[in-house]
Amino acid sequence: MKKTVMIVLVMACLSACSTAYYNSMEKFGVYKRDILVDRVEEARDAQEDTKEQFNSALEQFGSVVNYDGGSLEKIYKRLQSEYDDSVAAAEDLNERIDDIEKVAEDLFEEWQAELNDYSNAQMRRDSAEQLRQTRHECNQLIRAMRRAEDKIPPVLAVFQDQVLYLKHNLNARAISALQDEYISIKTDVAALVAEMERSIDEANVFIEAMQDAS
Repeated sequence: MKKTVMIVLVMACLSACSTAYYNSMEKFGVYKRDILVDRVEEARDAQEDTKEQFNSALEQFGSVVNYDGGSLEKIYKRLQSEYDDSVAAAEDLNERIDDIEKVAEDLFEEWQAELNDYSNAQMRRDSAEQLRQTRHECNQLIRAMRRAEDKIPPVLAVFQDQVLYLKHNLNARAISALQDEYISIKTDVAALVAEMERSIDEANVFIEAMQDAS
């Protein structure tokens, strides 16, 4: 019971905070529609950063499998750093997509409610159709972003396995074992990058459509 009450209070607080934020932004002429576009741009940029980070991590793993001497301790630390940066990029991307979903939900809820305020039936129908189309395009974009995001955990899992294995086996045999996984990782990262690029393209189309309609 206490847990349920706490959840309700937290949700009420978040809702109040969101309302205050929207009201504050509207005073400066920035509305939910504008905020949604901003959130999509931020998520698109986060996808670009994530794509670059995973390519960087893959490049670092490639240098390991081509190891021809030097400190294995330094190699391990570089790999650990790349893995940590990849995890951070993935977490940031997840938050950005969550932000899109929250603003979109608030925008469409407001838009739906305001349809009842029209006295002109044709304008109401036109606005309702625009709402339907915008919601469809936004949902399609979010699904594309989530599909790309879903390809991240398997890659991170393999990266983590290799980092841990090297951590506890700083020798040439460990390097040889990593070589066996490199081709698979390379394929997985290529698929991730391709999905990210498709999602980025969809984000650009959505942003352009929203800006043209405003």
